[in-house]
Amino acid sequence: MAWLPTLLRGRPKVCSDLVRQPRSARPQALWLVIVDASASTRRHQALSLAKGLLSQLFDDAYRHRVRLALLTASGNHARWQHQGLKASAALQPWLDALGAGGGTPLFDALDQAAEWLHQRHKRYPAESQRVLVLTDGRVKQLSSLAAFECPSLLIDMEKGPIRLGRAADIATMLGAEYRHIDEL
Repeated sequence: MAWLPTLLRGRPKVCSDLVRQPRSARPQALWLVIVDASASTRRHQALSLAKGLLSQLFDDAYRHRVRLALLTASGNHARWQHQGLKASAALQPWLDALGAGGGTPLFDALDQAAEWLHQRHKRYPAESQRVLVLTDGRVKQLSSLAAFECPSLLIDMEKGPIRLGRAADIATMLGAEYRHIDEL
């Protein structure tokens, strides 16, 4: 309700006297979060640090009314947790239960994410999309990847004395900005 224009017309007596405020025309935003939850992320509390970062991200998404899509890469294949839902407190139980184990199907997750984003962009062309990838980069071998069609950030959560540094290579292939979790 736009109260100032309504009251400037005089005291409203019927519903038609009320001036309605138009809804915001700004496009929706979507953040796609891909979490590498393989067994290697348990070492040196990397996944615990990532959970803290994700908790803050969920709070920011809620405040900015951003939709979230969550994809985890662990075990034998990638799994969608949420696809384009509004950020809410309902994400906290998922985050609390997030554990690490199994292999690293990171490339499967990245391929699924690229396809899903492409399809979503067809349905919602005005939607602003961003991708956040949390990984330690510990994959058996690097394979070619297509860059995302939207801004993306890869956060390297590799910890410990011996670091392979493959996450930086993955970020370069994806055309993503690279940051190490210690910088955040």
